[in-house]
Amino acid sequence: MKSARPGFTVLVALMLSSACAGFVGCNRIPGRPGPEPEVARPDEVLAFATLYKENCAACHGENGRNGAAISLANPVYLAVTGEETLQHAIAKGVPGSLMPPFAKSSGGMLTDRQVTALAQGILQQWGKPNLLTGENPPPYLATLPSDAGRGQQAFTTSCARCHGATGEGSSGKPHIGSIVDASYLALISDQNLRSITIAGRPDEGMPDWRSAASQPLTDQQITDIVAWLASKRTVNPGQPYHMKSPTGAETR
Repeated sequence: MKSARPGFTVLVALMLSSACAGFVGCNRIPGRPGPEPEVARPDEVLAFATLYKENCAACHGENGRNGAAISLANPVYLAVTGEETLQHAIAKGVPGSLMPPFAKSSGGMLTDRQVTALAQGILQQWGKPNLLTGENPPPYLATLPSDAGRGQQAFTTSCARCHGATGEGSSGKPHIGSIVDASYLALISDQNLRSITIAGRPDEGMPDWRSAASQPLTDQQITDIVAWLASKRTVNPGQPYHMKSPTGAETR
């Protein structure tokens, strides 16, 4: 029996090699789309940066400050608030404010794990552990009965230097607007007024409760100041605010 010619053997080997390569690599033909990358479902996302950007940045600012809502990049505010209260606010919203609930159990879009990831992420990103150790900060929530008359007196003593005796601003600080303006008060809740009075606004140079006057503000004084400011409100936060046109007619 004659042996196969060398040239023929090489040709057969090349053909078999090409067929195998085609069979193995058929899914890697140039120009054919590769497999779709795995994308996490929205309710599986736990990365703080993503959760914050998609749910918080629009109101609280890209970096936790300079937004329409209260600054989260304020270590004093976070120390007074604490993780439990922060998590509750994210999950259920803040009554009497524009802060909506985000937890699915309250009509939002986030799972309980995502709410926890957001609260813990905010504290890790901008909080300072043990910041108020040895201090006696006023509590986050008001628990004492309020008196608007006493509040006006406390405001004049501790806040008038920057905000003016009536809250309409001071000529020495023209960049600070009126905090008794009806449109402003229609957008801010009593709780936000209290939180800002306690924690200050470091992004705007406003001191916290410890350095507003020669003596730190007490829980009672803060409660009374908020009551006095709230007495200037004409509509509740989140409700339609009627503005008057130059002709005197009300508009929305």
